[in-house]
Amino acid sequence: MTRRTLRFLSLPLVAVMLSACSSAATPTPAPTAAATPVASTAVVAATPTANPCDKSKLATLHDGKLTVGTDNPAYPPYFQPPASGNATSPWELGDPTNGQGFESAVAYAVAAKLGYSPSDVIWTVVSFDNSYTPGAKPFDIYLAQVSYTSDRAQQVDMSDGYYFVNQAVVSLKTNAIASAKTIADLKQYKLGAQQGTTAYDTIQNTIAPTNAAAVYNSNDAAIQALKAKQIDGLVVDLPTAFYITSAQLDGSVIVGQFPAATGASAEHFSIVLPKGSGVTTCVNSALASMKADGSLDQITKEWLSDKASAPIISQ
Repeated sequence: MTRRTLRFLSLPLVAVMLSACSSAATPTPAPTAAATPVASTAVVAATPTANPCDKSKLATLHDGKLTVGTDNPAYPPYFQPPASGNATSPWELGDPTNGQGFESAVAYAVAAKLGYSPSDVIWTVVSFDNSYTPGAKPFDIYLAQVSYTSDRAQQVDMSDGYYFVNQAVVSLKTNAIASAKTIADLKQYKLGAQQGTTAYDTIQNTIAPTNAAAVYNSNDAAIQALKAKQIDGLVVDLPTAFYITSAQLDGSVIVGQFPAATGASAEHFSIVLPKGSGVTTCVNSALASMKADGSLDQITKEWLSDKASAPIISQ
């Protein structure tokens, strides 16, 4: 047998051997226990919620600024005259820009809650009557002892109350009305008030005098009428009555104050904003925070503390 023949005969033999090896059972790996799930310790960071009251998001007249309107003259105790010199032009009597006086202090405190520094606050003159008429406004917020009424709230936004008030009657000490104790006692006298105010409403609806009420464009005009004895008594809110008797009209006296309402019907000063303002909700949040932390009470006590006793006028 040649070597060539031997090579061909050996191939089948190799094939048989390989077949035998491949037919052997392949070892099966031992089963492994299922992996126990491990709770993830990774903390997913919460997406920060944008603060809608951040000053960068507030749609104010001037970016990054808060424009505050009030009437002029700016009367104490709501706006305090400077310790020396004259008020900043164009302001008369009190100076809203100094942060002194009840409403100046409230305005700056609200501004601070919204993230505005004192230098971010711009003051502008707007008459009382024009603050709540329909139309565009030259202010973001307005403070000038504007009492909330449903009629006004139809024309502008009005904030939650920042001061709850009652009305009072001021007269000269020498006038017969000065001894009045009841609403019935007041009915016979000639009374006056600034037009468009809740003081005028008090004359009409609470006192209902037998003589028609005198109406004036400003408290200054009404005070002059009282001084000239054109009217017997002037109806104003109690804080204003304190100021008139202490600083504006010599020989005047607070005849008395009407009982303050309670609950939802309580008369209160509201911050005025343009109708539909996006700042209104944030102003209310700022006021709520000031009430909660006591800062609003502190401002009220500082600037509108009781300086004299005023008797309650009974029914």
